[in-house]
Amino acid sequence: MNIKKTRRDLHGVLLLDKPQGMTSNDALQKVKWLFNAKKAGHTGALDPLATGMLPICFGEATKFSQYLLDSDKRYQVIAKLGERTDTSDADGKIISTKDVIITESDIQQALTHFRGDILQVPTMFSALKYQGKPLYEYARQGIVIEREARPITVYANQFLGFNATNNHLSLEIHCSKGTYIRTIIDDLGELLGCGAHVIYLRRLQVANYPIKNMLTLDELQTMSERDHVLMPVDSPLQDYSKITLTQAQGNNILLGRTIEIETFTPNDTLVRIYQGEQFIGAGIQFGHQLSPKRLISTIA
Repeated sequence: MNIKKTRRDLHGVLLLDKPQGMTSNDALQKVKWLFNAKKAGHTGALDPLATGMLPICFGEATKFSQYLLDSDKRYQVIAKLGERTDTSDADGKIISTKDVIITESDIQQALTHFRGDILQVPTMFSALKYQGKPLYEYARQGIVIEREARPITVYANQFLGFNATNNHLSLEIHCSKGTYIRTIIDDLGELLGCGAHVIYLRRLQVANYPIKNMLTLDELQTMSERDHVLMPVDSPLQDYSKITLTQAQGNNILLGRTIEIETFTPNDTLVRIYQGEQFIGAGIQFGHQLSPKRLISTIA
């Protein structure tokens, strides 16, 4: 007789170092099983080719996962110049090859076009939805959907090196949400006149989460106890200001009421809300008023 395993109520954020060759959803399901967690979700999928930081939110932390989706990211990428693929990475089919006759100076000059506020046309091999279906499903059928360019910000794209023997270019890129590194590399290859695609991609950082706190699946599997490695429920909001309320003020916020507070802000501002030492959720402050936006259930 099969006995269904009872899942645990677990709250917090795991910084998973996703392995290469695994989808983000497969990694999520593996982690969820390891922790025997009732509720979990990842924040910002990584391609199977990519490795690195994949924050996984458990329980009440899932309410704040959007703030990690909206946060800045940092990547290390290796591109192969001279070959363009239909997916802009090594998992795709080569659609053109050209000789690579460029210098480091050419690369440095080209990189200046991919810094600051720029417009980027998302790749067809992305999870963006069109009429309810992700673009990659259309791409696999050979259907091309017209996509509008979207504004992104590349804060830095640091040149790390170029190996002229194998035409491998290494970069570190710090960018805003919604940036497709594969598209940057494809566009860079076209600008250089030789084509390029991603052969290695590692996400180094999401928001300000420390790189040293990342754990691999192998490391997690060897642990007899794992709960201590989770970041706090409020960590997705770590970059926002903190407001501490009295017991009475906190009770009113938990009832969904807007309250008056002493501090002032001229614009709508997202804040972390605490009742004494207890984190109770996120709110919007405007002027001297504080309104609840997303609240947590009581965590023992």
